Amino acid sequence: MYKPKDSSQSPRFVGTRTFMRLEQIRTTEGIDFAVLGCPFDTAASNRTGQRFGPQHIRNFSVLLRPYNPDMDIDIFEYCSGVDYGDINVIPGNALRTYDNMVEELTPLLEKNVIPIIMGGDHSISLGNLRAFHKKFGKIALVHFDSHGDTWEHYYGEKYMHGTPFRRAVEEGLLDVEHSIQVGMRGPLYSPDDIEDARKLGFEVIPMKEMRKIGFEQVMKRIHDRVKDRPVFVTYDIDFVDPAYAPGTGTPEVGGPTSYEALEYVRGLDGLDVVGFDLVEVLPSYDANEITAVLASSVIYEMITLTALKKRRQLKKESKD
Repeated sequence: MYKPKDSSQSPRFVGTRTFMRLEQIRTTEGIDFAVLGCPFDTAASNRTGQRFGPQHIRNFSVLLRPYNPDMDIDIFEYCSGVDYGDINVIPGNALRTYDNMVEELTPLLEKNVIPIIMGGDHSISLGNLRAFHKKFGKIALVHFDSHGDTWEHYYGEKYMHGTPFRRAVEEGLLDVEHSIQVGMRGPLYSPDDIEDARKLGFEVIPMKEMRKIGFEQVMKRIHDRVKDRPVFVTYDIDFVDPAYAPGTGTPEVGGPTSYEALEYVRGLDGLDVVGFDLVEVLPSYDANEITAVLASSVIYEMITLTALKKRRQLKKESKD
């Protein structure tokens, strides 16, 4: 069983920085989840520095503790997990980076380990989805973001942080009939920036509609859309209002609070979530580590979902 160091016995400032003070070890044995970094940012269109996102998140995550009171579960009573380290990226070459991602994620997926990947810019999601497709075939997607990332190209380039989900549909990686995008807002070039995602098959709930229908209805629509399909969750930190997450490359005002940001992850409980990524944390714009606080907490809630899923499985097995 792999679990964090006990910070009541070992001070948080002692040792190598890992996520939540988990063991840093590359193993697929005896674990339920693995946290990985993917420090790639050369597909970003404006601000760069997301390559330093994983270490920034790890630095703050040492404050996290194993018991989640909001979900009433001690994560490591049910789960074993490690910090798997970083994927070897190729700066400036998204396609070769995707190949590395598939190669490094495949052993985890073959062992039914749930990967939780820290970006990096949002282009990395395409590499993640290629790996998951090898295991699951077409997979459902829940996408929290202020941007749809379904553009045809950026500056004529097809593999950028604004294009991964169009490429994923074109490559047949997604079960779009069971996929949904949530939180889109901000100025656009044209209505097509939203409508193109719908034409590709996604359900889209823009931020204005989210505020109108409320949290419970948003979560109902997510669950109704995904149903019982294996689902990958991608979470762009700019989904959150920049008052709560300033450290990102393309901030958009009018988003959720930090509390709401966590609630949207908690509300996924009950779905068959098989993997996550969190992207676009940019440390150089993160005053007082506000974004790192939130990003590490979002990942903590993702790990909690894994523990809740494992608890349900164990209860079912005990009844059988």
